Amino acid sequence: MSQAVIGIVPDFVAADQLVRDLTSSGFANSEISILAPDSPGSRLAYEKHSKAPEGTATGAAAGGVLGGTIGLLAGIGAIAIPGVGPFIAAGPIMALLSGAAIGSTVGGVSGGLIGLGIPEIEAKQYEGSLVDGNVLVSVHAEDKELADRAKEIFKADGARDVNCIGEKKCD
Repeated sequence: MSQAVIGIVPDFVAADQLVRDLTSSGFANSEISILAPDSPGSRLAYEKHSKAPEGTATGAAAGGVLGGTIGLLAGIGAIAIPGVGPFIAAGPIMALLSGAAIGSTVGGVSGGLIGLGIPEIEAKQYEGSLVDGNVLVSVHAEDKELADRAKEIFKADGARDVNCIGEKKCD
């Protein structure tokens, strides 16, 4: 049973620590995603390369992030989300948000999160947190035991709005 644990942290410092703790607990970089507003204070370096006619920009990591932990995640780059603005995304969520989910009827970040299996009301709450400058972190978990371990790590690192999504919601 495949699921993901998702939560919100206040900034890149907290996201970096959470990613570090997840990887030290056995989760692979390829299983971890982040999504955050792209602002001058984000302290993330990347190269922008236009890859889609609708204006989405993606890129490869060109610099370190707070020790480089987030920079090790797959597919890091910038993405322009219509109606919401520029975001930095890394991991599996990057492919989802730069794909068809953005064009859903809800649109924006909410549409992409709904595509992940998050209920619409929660997706809109996550989008609101992101617009306020917070960072969304998610990790793929193959079974309930891994999801429970991830939830414990999220909570120990101070993440809020921690939820499980996928085939079966976590308790």
